Amino acid sequence: MDGKVAIVTGAGQTPGDTIGNGRAISLLFARAGAKTMLVDLRLDSAQETQSMIEREGGEAIVFAADVRRAEDCRRMAEKCAETYGRIDILVNNVGVGGDDQGPVALKEEVWDRIFHINLKSMFLTCKYVLPYMEKQGSGSIVNISSAAAVCAVSMLAYKTSKAGVNALTHSIAMQYAGKGIRVNSIMPGLMNTPMAIEGISRLRGIKKEDLIQARNKQVPLKGGMGSGWDTAYAALFLASDEAKFITAAVLPVDGGQCAKID
Repeated sequence: MDGKVAIVTGAGQTPGDTIGNGRAISLLFARAGAKTMLVDLRLDSAQETQSMIEREGGEAIVFAADVRRAEDCRRMAEKCAETYGRIDILVNNVGVGGDDQGPVALKEEVWDRIFHINLKSMFLTCKYVLPYMEKQGSGSIVNISSAAAVCAVSMLAYKTSKAGVNALTHSIAMQYAGKGIRVNSIMPGLMNTPMAIEGISRLRGIKKEDLIQARNKQVPLKGGMGSGWDTAYAALFLASDEAKFITAAVLPVDGGQCAKID
């Protein structure tokens, strides 16, 4: 990735004991030689990621944005292009769950919030980044979806929004394949990340240790849950030139979770 310029949204993370997807992706991209714009609603969290990158000798800038807002996404793309002269890679990593229920109990405002953050944000970032990639005649977009898109049955809004991410990925990939722009998505499964463990533990009122044990047992592959690094290595591959013949792919990174029958 030497000389490449990447935007990573959700480059900060929820406080916790482990590393999140966005921070791990940002660190790996920097280690591979990319110059990275770290985008997050919480600027202080993105700055923590920036400090980690700079301590390792990498280069990164931070940008505060609410990716649900078109104007923020427009300014994000504009600032990256102004700073580095191009945009080679976009990783859409922002996403939320929480308060998700069945169709009767689910509140309309919760449905709207999940869809705005998980799906509308990716439409908006692509909308404003794609013109720069098209002008260059090249680019790679990686959307972080979820195994819940094809596995989960209880999280109505989350599942449906992530299925929408996969559809968005396929549609944009086909529209821009002839312009040298690749678009792929990753479906992480059960991960030991702060958003998953600290977030779900707090939401459900259960001990982290009990939650971790229960989630580990659900993963077919020996070793239990994956980590933010597993998502990050998949993103690194899909964004890189090694994946130059791959587009419109939806890659499970889930320890076999999507293939489980029971």
